Amino acid sequence: MWERLSADEQLTIHQQLEEIQKKDWKTLSVDEKKAAYYVAFGPHGPRAPIDPPGTLPKIIIGVAALIATSAALFFSIRATAPPPPRTISKEWEEASNERALEQKMNPIHGIGSEGYSGPGFVTHK
Repeated sequence: MWERLSADEQLTIHQQLEEIQKKDWKTLSVDEKKAAYYVAFGPHGPRAPIDPPGTLPKIIIGVAALIATSAALFFSIRATAPPPPRTISKEWEEASNERALEQKMNPIHGIGSEGYSGPGFVTHK
């Protein structure tokens, strides 16, 4: 109701509440205390909510729609993608390790060094 009042009516009510608040607070009625609190701290003016009621469900639906669209796009692109290259297989990586050992590749710290115990080029298990 406060928002529907004109600026003059709001000013009049505000002044009346200021006068009422100058009295002893123990003598004020509950309605007068509620009115004073609402005028001072109520959700109006700069404290008015930014989003109107019902915004949260719209946001949730929008985010869910974006996630569903991106998932559909991801799986459709993945379905039409070419197969992975033949060099991405365990056999090819093991052959790369053998070739690196033949060429003594990285003899100081890598696969061609003495006592090397790492996986080399093998990333598939």
